Amino acid sequence: MKKTITLLTALAIGTAAAGAVSLASRADSAYMAEQYTDAVALYTRSIAEEAPTADTYYNLGNAYWRDGDAGHAIINYERALRLDPSHADARTNLEFVRTKIQDLPEDDSSFLGNLHESITAWMSTDGWAWLALALFVAVAGMAALYIFAGSVALRKTGFFGGIALTCLFVYAVTIAAQTASAPRRSNEAVVTVPTALLSSTPKASQNATDKVVAIHEGTKVQVVDSVMAPSAEGSEKWYDVKINNSTRAWLRAREVEKI
Repeated sequence: MKKTITLLTALAIGTAAAGAVSLASRADSAYMAEQYTDAVALYTRSIAEEAPTADTYYNLGNAYWRDGDAGHAIINYERALRLDPSHADARTNLEFVRTKIQDLPEDDSSFLGNLHESITAWMSTDGWAWLALALFVAVAGMAALYIFAGSVALRKTGFFGGIALTCLFVYAVTIAAQTASAPRRSNEAVVTVPTALLSSTPKASQNATDKVVAIHEGTKVQVVDSVMAPSAEGSEKWYDVKINNSTRAWLRAREVEKI
């Protein structure tokens, strides 16, 4: 009986694996055949039924772009980079698609913020974790040098070298923690409709005193808060959003999708 159960279990696992491979293969084949709508559906199913990977999100982003959906292309490139910040192809395609966005808001990020983002893209989360471990060992070595070295020069090397390596270790740990938690963040969204209207209040504009600004498909926003507001249908959700850390307004939740 135990052998029968084991055999049936193995057959079930083998069948499931074959189905997963077939699904990914069908998605790739649809994309190569320029059947981009089918490829979007198949890649989406692959992500839902299997553990999502950066490559799958990247492929889905490509399929969306080829299918004429820049907003969802950007969303999936961003999701790929959350799983693997060092995914160069996803970053290249993301930057390319952003150049196609109509009236893209000017980037007002600080120099240090952009530098930190560039450094983060050097390695994956695992890479930063391994680097942090190597730096920890190096810090321990410098501490040993400072404690046990016989000469003053070597002890100074251990002291100042230990301080420098400790700073690098803390920074590497910070990046590893940030990249590891990135897939769970839900404070960023991308406009998925051709034109969305930013409003000074969480309601449809009813008079000329309401300030309304248009933003376009593919624009990335930071979600600060959300409320349910009255509407013609009863009520609808609105997001309090920031654009590039400067503009803050209200936006219909149905006009964006969270990354």
